[in-house]
Amino acid sequence: MEFILAKTIVSGYAESKEWFGCHYNMNIYKGCCHGCIYCDSRSECYRIDNFDTVRAKENALFLIRHELKSKRKKGVIGTGAMSDPYNPFEKELRLTRGALELINMYGFGVDIATKSSLIMRDCDVLKRIKDHSPVICKMTITTCDDDLCQKIEPHVAVSSERFSAIKKLSENGIYTGVLMMPILPFITDSLENVLGIVHHAKENGARFIYPAFGVTLRANQREYYYDKLDKLFPGLKGTYMKQYGDRYSCASPDAKRLYAVFANACEKLGILYKMPDIIDGYQSGYGNEQLTLF
Repeated sequence: MEFILAKTIVSGYAESKEWFGCHYNMNIYKGCCHGCIYCDSRSECYRIDNFDTVRAKENALFLIRHELKSKRKKGVIGTGAMSDPYNPFEKELRLTRGALELINMYGFGVDIATKSSLIMRDCDVLKRIKDHSPVICKMTITTCDDDLCQKIEPHVAVSSERFSAIKKLSENGIYTGVLMMPILPFITDSLENVLGIVHHAKENGARFIYPAFGVTLRANQREYYYDKLDKLFPGLKGTYMKQYGDRYSCASPDAKRLYAVFANACEKLGILYKMPDIIDGYQSGYGNEQLTLF
């Protein structure tokens, strides 16, 4: 764990009807210690050296306060795209919680992506934000098997704990669901796993599931992933190399069938899975005057 200085944290405003309708992006931490074997943020293009070392931006709350005060447009602030806002150090540092308090104070909405059950600690703040602005929480779950989870995501809450977090957030009225991605070819791309996630999501109150039936691989990340495959799934690296070569987007060979079965299950259970529906689901209900700000 290290501290670094930053000049800015909250990005500029951008209209978005695609990735969960976010208007701003915010990363309080740099790097991640969850150890997920497939993490795209390891990619060379992001220029994060020593990715497994978490660096907190020590002037984070000062910057966030200053930047939110100066924003001319309200909107939804996304966090968790590059580094998990609920890494183990957040329990004591409380920087993410402090940022949520500021988001509430200045009247913004929030979109959180995480793999950590620590998010349950901040239910009270999320409920206060929800009183005036859209709130959505996305829990990444790639397998419903805790043993497999510990292999591919070794230093984070197991899937069953994440489902429990979804249940608590949902019971508190927070619009919560699952990022079912990546679904790893030849590892987690089975009908049993996909349908297991869908049914567990429903049982725990998830409003939506957004999937990706494959994994992305590029410089740095590919090498790391293949090294882990050699150690955890001997022989599978060769299958990947033969199937995908140096391709960036590596879809499951069974992606079309998986998506069809997944979509059918979601329809039957009343779970949203299309991006426009998910955005409408959590951003609606704030009145015409409020929505003109988003």
